[in-house]
Amino acid sequence: MLTRAGHQVYAPSLTGHGEKERLLTPDVDLDTHVADVVALLSERDLTNVVLVGHSYAGMVISGVAGAVPDRIAHLVYVDAMVPADGESALDVMPEVTRQLIDAAAASDAPWRIPPLPEMPMPMGLFGVTDPADTAWLRTMLSDESVGCFLQPVRLDNPAVDAISRTHIHCVGSAPGDVTRRPVPAVPPGGAASQVWELESGHDCMVTVPDALTDLLLKAG
Repeated sequence: MLTRAGHQVYAPSLTGHGEKERLLTPDVDLDTHVADVVALLSERDLTNVVLVGHSYAGMVISGVAGAVPDRIAHLVYVDAMVPADGESALDVMPEVTRQLIDAAAASDAPWRIPPLPEMPMPMGLFGVTDPADTAWLRTMLSDESVGCFLQPVRLDNPAVDAISRTHIHCVGSAPGDVTRRPVPAVPPGGAASQVWELESGHDCMVTVPDALTDLLLKAG
């Protein structure tokens, strides 16, 4: 949809996911995923980029912005983790990530975190409830390394503050035991943030792709 609207679009797979699923090891961490995206930006010499991160990938796009702020024009956090400098995913969203880490620790592979299971309605699988969509989504879920949730992000480059941000919050089916963090205050001299709500479960790119596309076009 974004391509049809005239945009050049990249959807890189992070190490341990997609076509890189077989590369998952205990050594994979947040820095690995940041490096995946930075490598794409460098190889393609991409600048003025609108960088979109969903869920855990909010950590990733933050780290990318910290590493190469000169290449990023705008950050879009889609129902995503939004860290401050030195924070890990465990710091940002302790309720869920601690459960996942503890469950992995009790398994035969304590470094390996499996995807969250399907939950009772109306939650479903990451907010996806249509049976056909749920079946399709299951084919793409893969494990994550504990290191991805424990490693802190580096955002000490002051140029990061000049990058404008959009936060898209999926509302309507959030579990009651998860508290959404307030959007970070704009630092002195920093770029303004905008916050929009989207009536959707967590995986809005699956359930309401048209509405999400409209917001991404508006943001970019």
